[in-house]
Amino acid sequence: MVLHVLSLIWKSGAEIYRDESDGRLALKNAKLVPADVLKAANPIFPKIEEWFKSWEGAKSIDITIKKILHHNCGWQANEKLNDWICSDEGSLQLWMAWQEVMAKNGWKDIYSDYRQFENNESNSIKQKIYERAILYANQNK
Repeated sequence: MVLHVLSLIWKSGAEIYRDESDGRLALKNAKLVPADVLKAANPIFPKIEEWFKSWEGAKSIDITIKKILHHNCGWQANEKLNDWICSDEGSLQLWMAWQEVMAKNGWKDIYSDYRQFENNESNSIKQKIYERAILYANQNK
């Protein structure tokens, strides 16, 4: 439910983020979010807060996978990431392989946190994806 509500917020063009000045969650462009989405977010706000906290201190490799996933689901557009995935067939193949392994591990719903379904095989593929992302970024500065 949390990721579904967050995806609706992101797809509306708004951004929910942690405000560095006070550490609280903030909503940029709140007027773009439909009233029914805000209404759905209100009772699960503690769970939304918990989801954001779960990403604090995350490694770059995990942030990269999250960004790819959010872009792939149409939740948060990322043109640089899109350019990389579209121009690097090997990375796209690895991304598809990672998703296949995750599905075999029981991850069947994009609105459930994928991290609970990771294992050594998915982590190995994730590492390769990350290494290719870094290589691409360094070559295209």
